[in-house]
Amino acid sequence: MATPLDLEGDPVDLLRRLVDVPSVSGDEQAVADLVEQALTPYPHLRVSRTGNVVVARTELGRAERVVIAGHLDTVPIAGNVPSRVTEEDGRTLVHGRGACDMKGGVAAQLSAAVALTAPSRDVTWLFYDNEEVEEARNGLNRLAAEHPEHLDGVFAVLGEPSNARIEGGCQGTMRVVVELTGVAAHSARSWKGHNAVHDAGAVLQALAAHQAQEVVVDGLTYREGLNAVGISGGIAGNVIPDRCDVEVNYRFAPDKSPAQAEAYVRQVLDGFPVRVTDVAPGARPGLDQPAAAEFLAAVGGEPSAKFGWTDVARFSARGVPAVNFGPGDPGKAHADDEFCPGDEVVACRDALVRWLS
Repeated sequence: MATPLDLEGDPVDLLRRLVDVPSVSGDEQAVADLVEQALTPYPHLRVSRTGNVVVARTELGRAERVVIAGHLDTVPIAGNVPSRVTEEDGRTLVHGRGACDMKGGVAAQLSAAVALTAPSRDVTWLFYDNEEVEEARNGLNRLAAEHPEHLDGVFAVLGEPSNARIEGGCQGTMRVVVELTGVAAHSARSWKGHNAVHDAGAVLQALAAHQAQEVVVDGLTYREGLNAVGISGGIAGNVIPDRCDVEVNYRFAPDKSPAQAEAYVRQVLDGFPVRVTDVAPGARPGLDQPAAAEFLAAVGGEPSAKFGWTDVARFSARGVPAVNFGPGDPGKAHADDEFCPGDEVVACRDALVRWLS
């Protein structure tokens, strides 16, 4: 039987225990069991579970409620479980799959959840599954459909790695395919066909010439990006290809709706056949809200824009402003040498406690 989690001990030791329990997307039951078992004894928390989503709520009748969430799953293990610890420049670094993305944030949140027995606002703590895979499997997405009340609040914090600093909102993301068609022919008689792969050159030139925009939203600067991320075409070495697909990814600032983002892509790629295959809206920072202002004061430092898409967008879509705040360098997320500094885990736990004490 797995050793229970100690939520009142050292948060760095707690992080190691979480990393040592494999929880690749779709295989979160063991870690969800441990989280549920560890939270259930605390009388100030009402603990429930939906699949592998563990919910712990305070019910103190406060005037406002906030939501603090972290995902339990990781990308596949690459020989980096169990955890190990190194010391560098006086800092303790916890290495292992998920240490950065985002079991460091989960450790900070679990430690804060049991310490905050009488928070100034009611809190809904969410620990969920399947963040690293397609949206249909995402635990927050499922919770929104089955128990939407658990996502309600005046403000939300997601524990994604952000170097223990506040990253507001997130970019939207869109994938499109530019579908180019030609005429197949024998390569020895290429003049009888039309080469669709050659036509991709004009698409790539348009993308290479594109200047990424920098957009200020609620005081934070989001740098956009429009890039080719894949190209495919051709069926054999002696056939002129009659089809070529160029896959393009657009990361757009949260001042744009998906419709506005699509219009922008079509403007840049004017004259080419564009088909949208996937889109997720961004999230505005919402840092002008009172709860957010108090959170900024508790954390300190200057907030910055989140480059990338995170589940804060799910809260934003429900009218709940949200930020990313967690330990670890986001550049180490999913890396084989993934690690999280222990002092940042403690700093994030302490900031949450200061904010809600």
